Amino acid sequence: MSIAERLRDDRGALSLEAVILFPVLILVLLLVITFGRIGSAGNAVDTAARNAARAASLERTGGAASSAGSQMARSVLDQQGLQCTSTSISVSTGGFSAQIGEPASTTATVTCVVRLSDIGLPGLPGSKTLSSSFTSSIDSYRQRG
Repeated sequence: MSIAERLRDDRGALSLEAVILFPVLILVLLLVITFGRIGSAGNAVDTAARNAARAASLERTGGAASSAGSQMARSVLDQQGLQCTSTSISVSTGGFSAQIGEPASTTATVTCVVRLSDIGLPGLPGSKTLSSSFTSSIDSYRQRG
């Protein structure tokens, strides 16, 4: 076999390409999984905050609004299948002390810590904190307690 034939020989090239590209493809796949999990969790937290604020704005008293908002947020997070390592839900009820006829609102804030350590991507933090707030108007002419 001449030197030119040896240089043109492709045997083993496919194996070498696979060895080089396989780890890169795995890293790309893990990145897609990570961004998908963060995006899905972000949507669930946004939906929970939106629904919690809306549920709170439909109540007549601050205590009932806080309870209804918290229950709604937990319900939405459960329905979305989001497993938070830590969850914080707060509903502002100051708008319920406004006089009838005055514009008022209530704000729900939902914070969720999503675990990322099980993905196994080097350099990835163990968790990500996602937070969302939403404000909903309280009917200005409805009686409040």
